[in-house]
Amino acid sequence: MNFKLVFKLNGYILLFDAIAMLLPGLVALCYQERAGFAFLPVILLCLAVGIPLICLRPKNKELYAREGLATVAIAWVIMSIIGALPFFFSREIPNFVDCIFETASGFTTTGATILRDVEKLSHCMLFWRSFTHWIGGMGVLMFVMAIAPLAGGNNMQLMRAESPGPKVEKILPKAGMTAKALYGIYIGLTVLQIVFLLIGRMPLFDAVTTAFGTAGTGGFGIRNTSIGGYGEYIQGVVTVFMLLFSVNFTIYFLLIAGKFKSIWKNEELRMFAVVVITSILFITLNNFKLFGGFFEALHHSAFTVASIISTSGFSTVDFNLWPAFSKTILVLLMFIGACAGSTGGGIKVSRILILLKSLSREFMTLIHPRSVKTINVSGKKVDDDTVKHINAFMMCYVLIFAASVILISLDGYSFETNVTAVAATLNNVGPGLDVVGPAGNFADFSILSKIVFIINMICGRLELFPVIILFLPQTWKKN
Repeated sequence: MNFKLVFKLNGYILLFDAIAMLLPGLVALCYQERAGFAFLPVILLCLAVGIPLICLRPKNKELYAREGLATVAIAWVIMSIIGALPFFFSREIPNFVDCIFETASGFTTTGATILRDVEKLSHCMLFWRSFTHWIGGMGVLMFVMAIAPLAGGNNMQLMRAESPGPKVEKILPKAGMTAKALYGIYIGLTVLQIVFLLIGRMPLFDAVTTAFGTAGTGGFGIRNTSIGGYGEYIQGVVTVFMLLFSVNFTIYFLLIAGKFKSIWKNEELRMFAVVVITSILFITLNNFKLFGGFFEALHHSAFTVASIISTSGFSTVDFNLWPAFSKTILVLLMFIGACAGSTGGGIKVSRILILLKSLSREFMTLIHPRSVKTINVSGKKVDDDTVKHINAFMMCYVLIFAASVILISLDGYSFETNVTAVAATLNNVGPGLDVVGPAGNFADFSILSKIVFIINMICGRLELFPVIILFLPQTWKKN
């Protein structure tokens, strides 16, 4: 392990945290809130530790897979702890574990909360809470790569460790250029959503924080009713943008480049569209009597499906009260999640697609043992290493899921609560069912359960492997 390089890269993360906290500080000035002083000692701490780390001079600047995975995992743990300090110092969230839970939920774009009354928070803390979604959506290391050269120019290991999906490729010759292009699209879509929300006469503060939550597919609301307290136009805009941020950002790059045939050939996008449309239709038909009309049922069904499959977690109604058929579909969507290369969580549509094709190949091999059948997605061959990687991912996913459910069951909640709480955190969705439904929260769970949820959220955002390797002795051996 190249410790100096890992420390140096995390020094950049601390500096980024310091700069990011200036924005909620400015919000505190605008609203004349004393809670804003809580950011000052944290900024000074980040600078005091981060600057010396950046000054380190590692002999070997080459970033290998082990260092890349460890750097990303450590960075997200540091961000969760550092980001929790303003909540704790301001005493707006008095319990430190709760502070870490809320911040980890923010950075990982999960949206699960321990707050019973979010409207009691000051404007600067509400802004910071939503801003963590936006930072975590595309990835903080991705942002640093876009503005500063790291690790001697070999940054793909960082991008692969932080970006969601079974396989990450550059869309431009250099990783730094790819990061700039992706962040340019990310910022552009965020600004576009803010404009549409302002057209609907949403207050500027609400529009910005809602756009942050939508862009990162996080779902932190600034009202206790989430998005339910706004009109149908606002809810419609949020629905559309939740789906837009659920799509692989490479699609937008191809769209800008005018490569429309490549977009049409994208099987993951087509499967995503089919799942979304089918789910909306089934839930609408199942719920139209509940809402007293087809169009109102369609409106809320579309919003909820977009919210769950994008893993945003916003809500307009309490879907915990819906029929079992609709809730079952929503739970399945929690596991499927968004597209690879998006800001959404879940297993990812691309993995589901490859797993289905891999299963089909195995059945064909049983019928025709001598046949040689390859797996192709969007006209490209999926190599065996990618299939093995996905199989390993699924095995780790099942083991972590099962262990988490067993541990939190010690709190004595219902099976429905336990399973959906783990699904909501491990898939970075936010709300589950029963106690952790849209009208509930995670406040009453034990400290142990909250720690399990925090680990789940970070595991889900980094897609398991970067966190798992931290616990392997081989990771920490010197090069």
